Amino acid sequence: MTDKEILSHIDHTLLKAVSSWEEIKKLCEEAAAYGTASVCIPPSYVKRVKSQFPSLNVCTVIGFPLGYNPEGIKAAEALQAVKDGASEVDMVINIGDVKNGDFDKVTGEINSVRRAIGEKPILKVIIETCYLTGDEKIKLCKCVTDGKANYIKTSTGFGTAGAKIEDIRLFKKHIGPGVRIKAAGGVKTRDDLELFLSEGADRIGTSAAVGLLSGERAQGY
Repeated sequence: MTDKEILSHIDHTLLKAVSSWEEIKKLCEEAAAYGTASVCIPPSYVKRVKSQFPSLNVCTVIGFPLGYNPEGIKAAEALQAVKDGASEVDMVINIGDVKNGDFDKVTGEINSVRRAIGEKPILKVIIETCYLTGDEKIKLCKCVTDGKANYIKTSTGFGTAGAKIEDIRLFKKHIGPGVRIKAAGGVKTRDDLELFLSEGADRIGTSAAVGLLSGERAQGY
């Protein structure tokens, strides 16, 4: 797999609370230069980025990173992001609903965000695998499918662990035919990038892809 092919699957990401405009701008310049799938940035920067980098595919996050915002707030947040110029939104589910066994509520929330933004924007659903059992992950594959999302995503990058290859394999078995997979966190080397893509991930969320393809190793989990 060539570097260009790998980069076309990367959501070039910067979501730290302390991210400055200069850092976001640098991220966008890298994304434009290297041809990444998108930039994934805080909602507060979406309008400015879309104004200064109109050709970039802009992704942002909803209910991030804990996911326990009320459903209506997430829907409104997603709608505002799309109005500001985002063409992709990555929403965090309410993990409390999962732990309470209320999977219908999870599906309803996903569908509420989908209805708010319409059919065209890409909707990715972050389930935060590090907090889930295998059975919960399987049930969430159905929630994401029934909620009409485009992607199931492993992690926020702010939990206790990131993407694991076994979760990609599990998702492949249980998601619907129209749902794709995004891995985030836990991708530390170029070999990791290739492995996750070859095992079924269609997108990888990372801030380190450019460095990884130069032989660097990512920091953290």
